[in-house]
Amino acid sequence: MIALEYSKWENFHKGIKNAMVACENSNYNINYCFPEVRKSIISGKGKESYIIDYKLNRYACYLIVQNADPRKEVVALGQTYFAVQTINKLLNVLL
Repeated sequence: MIALEYSKWENFHKGIKNAMVACENSNYNINYCFPEVRKSIISGKGKESYIIDYKLNRYACYLIVQNADPRKEVVALGQTYFAVQTINKLLNVLL
């Protein structure tokens, strides 16, 4: 979330949900790519509660970057990086 310059979990979580749909539509196991973990947090009043988080694999990270907000410079750079790497890989296979 922080690496992609999101300040609100709610906004970042939309990208995660879109990435999960892409994962499922690609016939990958969502529970393997996006396993949920619970993080303990302490509120301002000292009360412990738990929030949902994810332990992402490499493919999940890729999908999140592809489904994040391209108006953010770091996201646009990530999307460009993956596009260039894909083109280079295809060219290496074809040549």
